[in-house]
Amino acid sequence: MSDERILLGIALTVVLAVGSQILASRLRVPSLIVLLPVGFTAGALTDVIHPDQLAPDFGPLVSLAVAVILYDAGLGLDLRHLRGETRRVVARLIVLGVFLTWGACLGLVTALFDVPLTVAVMIGVILVVSGPTVVGPLLDHVRPTDRVRRILIWEGTLIDPLGGILGAVVFHIIVRSRESQGFRFGTFTGSMAVGLAGGAAGVALLWLTLRKLRLGGTLGTLTQLAAVVAVSAGCDAVFDDTGLIAAIVMGMALANLPGFDMPARRPFFETVVELIIGLLFVSISATVTPESVVPVLLPSLALVAVLVLVVRPLVAVCAAARTDVGAGERTFIGWMAPRGIVAAATASTFSATLVDEGLRDAGKILPVTFLVIVGTVLVYALTARPVAARLGVVRPARTRPLLVGGEPWAVDLARALRAAGLDVLMWAGLAEERERIREAGIELAAGELLATATNPETRLEGVTAVLLLTDDDDFNALASVVVQDRVEGPVYRVGPPPDGHGVVAPYTGGSVLFGAGLVRTALATRHERGARFLVQPASVPRPPGHETLFVVRADGRLAPVTDGQEVARAEGDTLVLLGPVPHGSAGDSLGAHRPG
Repeated sequence: MSDERILLGIALTVVLAVGSQILASRLRVPSLIVLLPVGFTAGALTDVIHPDQLAPDFGPLVSLAVAVILYDAGLGLDLRHLRGETRRVVARLIVLGVFLTWGACLGLVTALFDVPLTVAVMIGVILVVSGPTVVGPLLDHVRPTDRVRRILIWEGTLIDPLGGILGAVVFHIIVRSRESQGFRFGTFTGSMAVGLAGGAAGVALLWLTLRKLRLGGTLGTLTQLAAVVAVSAGCDAVFDDTGLIAAIVMGMALANLPGFDMPARRPFFETVVELIIGLLFVSISATVTPESVVPVLLPSLALVAVLVLVVRPLVAVCAAARTDVGAGERTFIGWMAPRGIVAAATASTFSATLVDEGLRDAGKILPVTFLVIVGTVLVYALTARPVAARLGVVRPARTRPLLVGGEPWAVDLARALRAAGLDVLMWAGLAEERERIREAGIELAAGELLATATNPETRLEGVTAVLLLTDDDDFNALASVVVQDRVEGPVYRVGPPPDGHGVVAPYTGGSVLFGAGLVRTALATRHERGARFLVQPASVPRPPGHETLFVVRADGRLAPVTDGQEVARAEGDTLVLLGPVPHGSAGDSLGAHRPG
């Protein structure tokens, strides 16, 4: 292929990958639904998008790219959330999922596709994986309860490298058996040892560079990227796909090391991961030709049906047996097992070599895997949300706000929001503020909650809105930027005084509560002088001198007034108002009531 055609192929691949992700975001669907058909169509209509021609060493590049994705996923696995029943269910899903799925595929593939046993074994081990690149976006779309999300994310992230290792072992068994070479029983154990040792070395390397050299920001991000690539490449040089184990170990270890603060994940790193996902799916699906898909289309649909309707529900029922996971939760877990990037990558890498080795029907491995990926993603993407709603495992629409700060006026505001029917959570750093929150009867968040919120790889579970109300305006401004991507909902901050001396607050954007007239100092002063919060139905006329701060919708959604903009109200809504300073009075107690 000429240099001009190579450049054209690379440019077209990048454009299609990015364009597909933009289209998917506009359609509010997982990007995989768009990337796979776009790559397949581009491969069928053009002859410039072909990974083997664009990059002769495409297989190793895929392995390194997947390692970066799994490292990024590992950074989001907090071991504090893997306890008790959750840990038991995740372990069972992985173990039972591997054996039951592999066994079912072995029989089904042999019968449906009339292929040799070795090919059926290879397809079966490829299809045991799931993956965070498809599970995560689907769960973001569905918004299930925290425990269900946690179980599925842990399962998908951990089973990917395990499936990659199993695929590599099976691949080597097939190749060596065809070459009449012996295969040692300890190969699997040895490959796991290589991956774990590489992960430990990578953790030590990053600990030294990030902690001792105090690299943060851009240099810290580049260091992580370089370390993952270097360690994964070294492990893969010893044994195929052990770099995936090393990558996930590095991510998990760094996310859970006590006293080790990861530098904030830069937009560059997020961009690299998203671009890698897009490029891989477009490139791999472009290698699947219509001629290879047509003969296996109907059997593949039958395989998808059995995997979705029989195998996965059976795995979920067995995994959740004798646990406190409810019937709705286990049913939804049994309805969520899409295949993703690791399945596509291993199929693309191993099938080409097996075809070159002359293994009969090895050419069916990639098209069958491709159709199973497309089929499972489409089924779950189209049905997961209504199924979750029917089973009652969708997070309720009612807002659960986290109020950060323990000033007296902030605690009284929390009491008013609770009187309006919201489940309110508070966090404060000072002991006296935390005691004030407890005395008010407000639920106090765990001491590490804010550190979790500002950790670039974790989420605030159960929180759907954050109100930053501390007496440090710069903290509120900076936290509003960092926390925004860690919570499923909006983040607001109280406004700084116009004559304040904050370094950051006066120049930071974001949603500022209540407008210029009700900045932090004005709220604190008015509350100290006796002004109190009032909760009343929207249908009742607003008392003189009262200002609207929040509208709580009939379904429990919280709509704050921001930047002086009034929020439209409707029948059934509830208002949270701030009253005037009483004349000649130090103030009454909180005037919050819930009309009947």
